[in-house]
Amino acid sequence: MSDSSLSQLLSVMQRLRDPEQGCVWDKQQTFASIAPYTLEECYEVLEAISRQDFTDLKQELGDLLFQIVFYAQMASEQGHFNFDDICQTITQKLIRRHPELFHPQGPSASWEQIKQQERQEKQQYSLLDNIPHAMPALLRADKIQQRCQTVGFDWETLGPVVDKVKEELEEVMEEATRQPRNPERLEEELGDLLFATVNLTRHLGSRAETTLHKANVKFERRFRHVEQIMAKQGLTLEQASLAQMELAWQQVKYEEKAENESHAE
Repeated sequence: MSDSSLSQLLSVMQRLRDPEQGCVWDKQQTFASIAPYTLEECYEVLEAISRQDFTDLKQELGDLLFQIVFYAQMASEQGHFNFDDICQTITQKLIRRHPELFHPQGPSASWEQIKQQERQEKQQYSLLDNIPHAMPALLRADKIQQRCQTVGFDWETLGPVVDKVKEELEEVMEEATRQPRNPERLEEELGDLLFATVNLTRHLGSRAETTLHKANVKFERRFRHVEQIMAKQGLTLEQASLAQMELAWQQVKYEEKAENESHAE
């Protein structure tokens, strides 16, 4: 972004928040009220990336940048910081975390050592400090496990990871078949199973959040095809039996497999 483009964007934001002549909606917003929109914009950026739609991505990144500019303007009005301070802070952090590039003659330190020092300076002494609770649960589980791995609190081979998933699944089924069923205990065991599955996903080189997102997309695509097959048979989903829908589901899977094999040839 050129200085003129950035200056224009900041100027527009100031105008929107002008106490007398600004936009009514923009003037009413607070950090808390804007936060949900920020999360929504992040997901829209990720959606554009997943579609490889770079025209849309350009627009969505602009929307996300506007969120940052919005926060900076509100913070400036309250005397906390401004957009310049944000830029300086991230610039300093990047230089500090890459000493091998910007200070090659100085003492070397690993990425995690530098981050641990930063946590201590903020009086955050636990390895697990500063992992946002607002993160999606799968993403946060992955982050927790990555932090623990940096100090060796992790299995080195795949076998124990798989065994843990099996163990947690057995405990889920034990609670699920217990009479009377204890919903809180069952939920706890289900959580342990999900956490163990995230760990397995991580050990296999994938991210649970991304992996599940792709699974959601695949299921949605296949189910839409099932709907189309039912419609061709003159049936609504409510009218179709489970056996009919399962047959259509298997047909969709077979057709997808055949199409993938033809592309691979």
